[in-house]
Amino acid sequence: MSNDLHNNSRVLRVVSPVAVGTTGTGKTGAVIDTQGFGGVEFIVSYGTVTATNAVFTVVVKDGTVTGTLVSVADEFLLGTEDLAGLAAGVRTSGTTKNVTKRVGYVVTTKRYVNASISSTVTAGPPIAIDAVLHNPHVAPTDNP
Repeated sequence: MSNDLHNNSRVLRVVSPVAVGTTGTGKTGAVIDTQGFGGVEFIVSYGTVTATNAVFTVVVKDGTVTGTLVSVADEFLLGTEDLAGLAAGVRTSGTTKNVTKRVGYVVTTKRYVNASISSTVTAGPPIAIDAVLHNPHVAPTDNP
């Protein structure tokens, strides 16, 4: 089937739902092995953000080995890290709180990728990041 997402993707947890925590520290996501897939879509889910001064920053990194990931060049991102984050300002449900945002990654010669998130406030809302691996080299994909 040409419109079959179920058998042509795999979803992995990158950051489990958690308050981001200490200012500037954030949460580093799990490293994702992209072998066998053509791209990754990072899904960032935000809970109820109440602080109007809170800024949430998403960073996507990649590398040929898991221990030395570096920031991804913008040319390999679909959308931007800024659009996946949240800027300071008035909070509106569905746009700046209780919202899901995303940033895509086009798999290059670098096999490993992750996403991390940091905040400018100490007590943040629950945030989770999931990775949807897509465009498999072999389909259907396993359904673990």
